[in-house]
Amino acid sequence: MINIKTPKEIEIMAEGGALLGSILVLMQKEVKAGATTKELDLFAERKIVECGGQPSFKLPVAKGGGGFLATACISINEEVVHGVPSDRIIKEGDLVTLDIGMVYRGYHTDTAVTVGVGEISPEARRMIRVAKKSLKYAIKKSHAGNTFSDIGNTIERYVESQGFHVVYDLCGHGIGKTLHEDPQILNYGRRHKGPMIKEGMVFCPEPMITAGDPEIVVDKNGLTYRIKDGSWAAHFEHTVAVFPDGAHILTKTEGAAEPDEPDDSDEDGRIL
Repeated sequence: MINIKTPKEIEIMAEGGALLGSILVLMQKEVKAGATTKELDLFAERKIVECGGQPSFKLPVAKGGGGFLATACISINEEVVHGVPSDRIIKEGDLVTLDIGMVYRGYHTDTAVTVGVGEISPEARRMIRVAKKSLKYAIKKSHAGNTFSDIGNTIERYVESQGFHVVYDLCGHGIGKTLHEDPQILNYGRRHKGPMIKEGMVFCPEPMITAGDPEIVVDKNGLTYRIKDGSWAAHFEHTVAVFPDGAHILTKTEGAAEPDEPDDSDEDGRIL
């Protein structure tokens, strides 16, 4: 069942989302060559606790959390999601995905970004841009009257038109009193299929894309998903709420780097 949130619930989630978005902006500034992923994780946890929240990912699944080992999922290069923080040292040229969630006043929000460390390859820079822009298109599609499959269809067609591939076996999700709620939001699909988007729904579109074959495997730690052929990946996510005038981003902040607003067509001129 897809939960419809009340205006009061969305207000609480917007407050928590703004705080979480600000933390993600601060985390991005800590991503540099020589830093460890564990240091970034501790930074995120400290900031979440300071603002009165709890790390969503560390809460047990039975209590509505992610049942993860750490506050942040920090994935590098060919890792797509669920990278476990450790003493691994970030290097110049790496792609680092930061994924954080927070429960605040009883409600979760979730957001992710991929950043390059220092000088990265032109192809990696372009993949980040395409992944980020695909999230913009997804959010633009997230209005009442469309279906969740319309979101996936838009993501897939744009990403493929730019020479990249979506990861088919991972998806976005609804969110609220628990971190993962219905529906699953695939990054592909056929138009006008599946559940209808309605005002008051809150969910997390999260395009995950790669330059190579999108098949994924689970790492030896049983948690981290990586691209099987070793190709690098990029991942972006926002928590959004559906209002009469469309989707509002709850985890967006003024300090976040954003691409130009998309128009109604992709770069090849095809209507999305």
